[in-house]
Amino acid sequence: MTLAIIGAGMAGLACADRLAEDGIAVRLFDKGRGPGGRMSTRRVETAIGTASFDHGAQYFTVRDPLFRLQVDGWAAAGVAVPWPEAGADAWIGNPAMNAPIRHMAGAHRVDFLHHVHGLQRDAAGWWVRLDAGMEGPFDAAIVALPSEQAATILGLHDLAMARVAMTARSQPCWTAMIAFTGPVDLPVDHLTGGGILSWAARNSAKPGRDGPEAWVVQANGAWSATHLEESPDTIAPLLLDALGQMTGGAALPPVAYLTAHRWRFAMTRGTDNGALWNDHIRLGACGDWLLGPRVELAWLSGRMLGARVAQDLTLPVARSG
Repeated sequence: MTLAIIGAGMAGLACADRLAEDGIAVRLFDKGRGPGGRMSTRRVETAIGTASFDHGAQYFTVRDPLFRLQVDGWAAAGVAVPWPEAGADAWIGNPAMNAPIRHMAGAHRVDFLHHVHGLQRDAAGWWVRLDAGMEGPFDAAIVALPSEQAATILGLHDLAMARVAMTARSQPCWTAMIAFTGPVDLPVDHLTGGGILSWAARNSAKPGRDGPEAWVVQANGAWSATHLEESPDTIAPLLLDALGQMTGGAALPPVAYLTAHRWRFAMTRGTDNGALWNDHIRLGACGDWLLGPRVELAWLSGRMLGARVAQDLTLPVARSG
């Protein structure tokens, strides 16, 4: 028995981990180049050295006891460390934000650079439609994508699931990655809530990081939505200027590297559904959009779905002709 999971971010991999505990094989498909998703890290060669940017999620917190056990495991493996600068219970990946995701992905078959265009079901099971053709059959299919992308895939098979996904709208976020030739003269390593910016952090000061002075700057959701379709070349200098204003007049050093990245589906409020599962056709969905906008909640959603799927897989399944 093998399941297909579309999306190898935190929710999809947490689901895969839970299924593996019951000996259920999974195969994950992800359009990205490697592990990370919204916990991505970008490393860039500049004239002054290799700069590292955690340009998605900046840190994660722990409230749920089950997730705390998971984070303790990551800490023991050396792939997560506390970041006291962001709060008493703030954690980051080590040596990069994507380290926990990379650690999880190593336990499963993950096909990266595979853009999934949809799912099909027939008497043999579920098929994954890719650029290169169909892959399958699979005994069940799980969609672990942002709500807008999930709705498109789910809508052909379960309208109730698709409606839930369509109600969980995401906010975008424009992010700038900036390397300076010298340190920014500030007594703190992160700033919040200034003008069009919601966050700015000295990424190079995070535990386990090295390289030149590197900052990650994130615009707020309203500004990002207004400027969503503009080009990165237009956005990057605007966010650099906003950082200068946010620092309260501190002179910024010369820039060695500057770019911007658009997160079209960055933040969601959640729908309090936990996870979705249709045991009749063996189709499910998980993700932060089902609980709330935190790494922990994406993990919990995947874990919930994995437990439910594992419980139901011994039941007979209806097949379409």
